[in-house]
Amino acid sequence: MAELHELTALEQAVAVRRGEVSPAELVEHYAARADDVGAFVTRTTEQALEAARVLSPPGDGESPLHGVPTAVKDLNLTAGVRTTFGSAAFADFVPEVSDEVVLRLERAGMVSLGKTSTPEFGSPCYTEPDGLPPAVTPWDRTRMAGGSSGGAAAAVAARLAPVAQGSDGGGSIRIPASCCGLVGLKPTRGRISGAPMYGDPVGLATNGPIARTVRDAAALLDVLAGRAVGDPFWAPPEVAPFLAACERPPGRLRVGRFLEPVIAHAEVHPEVVGAYDDASALLASLGHEVEDVPVPLPEAAVPVFETVWAVLTALSVVPPEREPLLRPLTRWLGDRGRAVSGPEFGLAVGELRRLAAGALAALAAYDLVLTPTLAQPPLPVGALRDDDDPAADFEAQKAFTPWTSAWNVTGMPAVSLPLHWTPDGLPVGVMLAARPGEEALLLSAAAQVEAARPWRDRVAPGVG
Repeated sequence: MAELHELTALEQAVAVRRGEVSPAELVEHYAARADDVGAFVTRTTEQALEAARVLSPPGDGESPLHGVPTAVKDLNLTAGVRTTFGSAAFADFVPEVSDEVVLRLERAGMVSLGKTSTPEFGSPCYTEPDGLPPAVTPWDRTRMAGGSSGGAAAAVAARLAPVAQGSDGGGSIRIPASCCGLVGLKPTRGRISGAPMYGDPVGLATNGPIARTVRDAAALLDVLAGRAVGDPFWAPPEVAPFLAACERPPGRLRVGRFLEPVIAHAEVHPEVVGAYDDASALLASLGHEVEDVPVPLPEAAVPVFETVWAVLTALSVVPPEREPLLRPLTRWLGDRGRAVSGPEFGLAVGELRRLAAGALAALAAYDLVLTPTLAQPPLPVGALRDDDDPAADFEAQKAFTPWTSAWNVTGMPAVSLPLHWTPDGLPVGVMLAARPGEEALLLSAAAQVEAARPWRDRVAPGVG
């Protein structure tokens, strides 16, 4: 058998079911691997071993990932485990309860290896928390893993975990997936419960999977998906598992595509343009109809989104005596948010809904929408962060990620796929989005693309 960490998550689950390896042995194997990519904030090896040893043997009806290790982003409440939200202001916070995402991982028989690194409150698109190593892509350890699920993506790409949960309010799953050469899926709004905190009342953010393969991502989505009692909104349930969708051909699809950046007048790197054109040609070769479409969101959407984003940042409740510990970017965004009145915020949310409706109407005829994931390959650590000028920091982030937040606004599911590498070995993702509620179709098409252009055997330098 191959080295355990070379197996996909689903292959590891099969090995557990066959008795070839135990969940505890998997935990021990991953715990012994060194983290040189800034993936973990807190390791929970002892708790993981204890949980793995008491797992019942997998039986009929068990999750397809039963017995497989994973990792939890440091934004998600985890009972008895330090959860800092990426902030020095919460350096010693230990929740008494776990959120619904963590509970679903546990109910599926998955074992968390620890908490993965995230920037403060998950806001920036880079993962460089104060006092900790930055999360870097294993393809070049001088370059960023992206954010805000940078630690999760670094862990999966460096094979410190077979699959990991992330969250995405403006691209925070897809950005690090592109930087780390992985599959990153942002599901439909309401597909995964935000219980019990419901920290994003607007509906921009959702949890989702980060994985090496489309099938692993689909399997983790099956673990996480579904409403909880009390959810304010939810996606319609699927009849069949999302994993089954990966085995079905998608049929001939109509694919709209656009290259023009949405939220910034950004320069698009030639390698990104090449990846986008190559993906277009690949989809056409698979029998799909690919055509150019206008950008579905107007430029007027940008200040509306920024108003909502700033208010959401201001909702982070920090004890007054700990506010000086906040990062300059967080304080700047929070000040912007607190300057917005209640009526102004309500009007912005309403306008964002209308803009989303217009975009959904414009794209309704298309089964998929193709764009790049990011405007550049992964940038050097520190290239975006600017503590002396948070406004410049924010603008630099927009220029790096000018497409991802569009699908948070519309609530559409979107996936970044690792279809391209630069001549010097840096991954470049491309992004496919689908109509709300159509993750099954999206995963079917993504699996078809992966079968035509496999990537699972690509391994970053130094990852044994």
